Parts: sequence; C-alpha cells; structure tokens
Amino acid sequence: MIWKPGHYLLLALALYSLVVTLGFSLRGRQLASLRQEVGILSQKAALAPEGYVLPLPGACLPTRPENLPGAPRPYRKGVSAGFVFIQGDACVPVVRGMGVVAAFGGEVVRVEGDYKEPSSEEYQRLLEAVRNGASPEQMDFLRGLEVWIRHPDGRTSVYAHLEGPYPGLKVGQRVYRGDPVGYVGSTGLMGGAPRLLFEIWEGEPDRGRFLFQGLSREELLKEAKAFFRLE
Repeated sequence: MIWKPGHYLLLALALYSLVVTLGFSLRGRQLASLRQEVGILSQKAALAPEGYVLPLPGACLPTRPENLPGAPRPYRKGVSAGFVFIQGDACVPVVRGMGVVAAFGGEVVRVEGDYKEPSSEEYQRLLEAVRNGASPEQMDFLRGLEVWIRHPDGRTSVYAHLEGPYPGLKVGQRVYRGDPVGYVGSTGLMGGAPRLLFEIWEGEPDRGRFLFQGLSREELLKEAKAFFRLE
C-alpha cells in the first residue's frame, strides 16, 4: 500500500481520538476516585464526635471542690458557676498567656478588651457591695476580661479572667469549636494566680441556671466527663 498525504492525516486524527478517549477515561477514573474519597471523608465527618470540648487544649476537668461549679463563694453570698482551671488542677500547666479556645461553635456576643483593674480601695468597696449577693453587672466586673459565645443549643459559654481576647475577635463573629478566643490571665482577681473561669449557662449568663447546677461533686464529675466526652 502506498501511503498518501491523506492517509497520514487520517492516522493523525485516529491517534488524536485515541489520546482524547484515554484522557477522558483517565479523568473519569480520577473523578470517580475523588468522589469516593469525598464520600469516605463525609462518612468520617458524620461519625466524628460532636459537642463541647474543654477550653484549654490537653486539660482535664478540675477535681478540687473549690474549682467546680457550685463551689461556695461566701464573700458574695453565692456560688461559682463554672470550672476554674488553675495550676495544679488541670493536668496541664496553666500560665499567663496560655491560649483559650472555643468549647463549641457559635456566635460571639461579648468581647471585653478594655478592662481597668480597680484600686485596692475600689475593690474593697466592691466586696462590701456584694456581701449579700452580686448583680449581673457586678459579676461582670468580678470576672475581669471575658468572652461570651452563644451556641446553637441555646447555651452561652463564658471565658473569664482573661489576659485579653484573641486579636481581631469581635461581637457577631462566627467561631467554631477549637478556634482561639483569648489568653489565660488574672484580671478581676487583684493579682491572683493566672486561671481560667469557664462557665456554661442555660441561656444568658447570671440570669438562668448554669450547667451542672445542684449536683454533688461525684455526680457533677460523672456528668461533666460524659458531656465533654472525656471517658
């Protein structure tokens, strides 16, 4: 057979068609593989634990009675509404400037970045004023710098005594579980040791019930371990 110019053109077109067909086939297999990987990841995401986590990465629940929700606070004729993470009762070092993260996703509803520590005289007058109970406004002052996050389940988490909020954090911002919200400090304590006061309220802070309210120490720790999936 004598090859003519037209034959070469037909061969070139055939080879081009073969390459394109192989390309589409390979692309199809790649797309199918990608779809399969996405499906696997979606299944894993659906099975991933949801819910609240502790706001200090690597920490455990405090166990000392004075650091648990419901612990008496005689100076203001009340009780603590949250967990106090402090050096020696958190399973991790609790130092000034340590990062604090959101326990669950939600909307930031309060960010306090401008707090002036009271003088000794002002602080004593405040303690005198709260001797028979503290108002929500007085509690705000006693908690120092704080961040509040409202969650989809209606709860509100409070992160208090902060050294400061995370830079750029603002009211109305959407945050997700594990996002940075601030730094451990000691504001509102008149020079006390660095700590994090972490509260979860059923609704608005200081105007409703706090999580684990009314439980004994044993019941509280059992329910809290389940709530934060620490078991």
